[in-house]
Amino acid sequence: MPDEERTPVGGRTWVAVAVGLVLFAAWVLGDPGGGTEPVGRGAQPTAGAEERPPEVYAPHTPLADSRPLRLDIASIGLHARIVERGLANGAVDPPPYSTPDVAGWFRGGPAPGAAGAALLVGHVDTETRPAVFYGLSTVTRGAAVEIGRADGSVAEFTVEGVEVVDKDHFSADRVYGAGTRPELRLITCGGTFDREKRAYSANVVVFAALTGSHQG
Repeated sequence: MPDEERTPVGGRTWVAVAVGLVLFAAWVLGDPGGGTEPVGRGAQPTAGAEERPPEVYAPHTPLADSRPLRLDIASIGLHARIVERGLANGAVDPPPYSTPDVAGWFRGGPAPGAAGAALLVGHVDTETRPAVFYGLSTVTRGAAVEIGRADGSVAEFTVEGVEVVDKDHFSADRVYGAGTRPELRLITCGGTFDREKRAYSANVVVFAALTGSHQG
């Protein structure tokens, strides 16, 4: 993303970061390395309404903070290493294209399993092949998402919804807001790919809630 398009993000609070994360959508929506096949084909982008996504599961007691190490979504055959990502020049720094098979955890927000909405991001593809979140749009409600953590625990999440959100209706408050309920967001490119502009039209957003944990 060109430097002139970056928006500075100040402060350490999750609210401030969530507002600033609108700019994160720019690299997901305008993914400069994408271009194999669009993800989310057949799905219609949502209008990005301000109401909260449906909460299917009762709130679970948050886990202690612990760095995430691994992501597993068995239903789509996704098994990936997680790396920490921060901000670069005021924007969220995605995983590099040299490692397209890893997911990135935004370390400025909650850890998966802790109170709030943890954020995992990943590329959908590169110029030559699918990347870590290529199959994310095929995840269904009720699917299990497991996060292996540095303390030896595995945070168990269950998918509550999957949306294809048009870039013109991307709401940071809606996507990242969760209060103290431990939740997870998985985000990648979606919609259609404009080969001339080299940009996707939407985001795929998976909303999941903590429903359990076990020792790995």
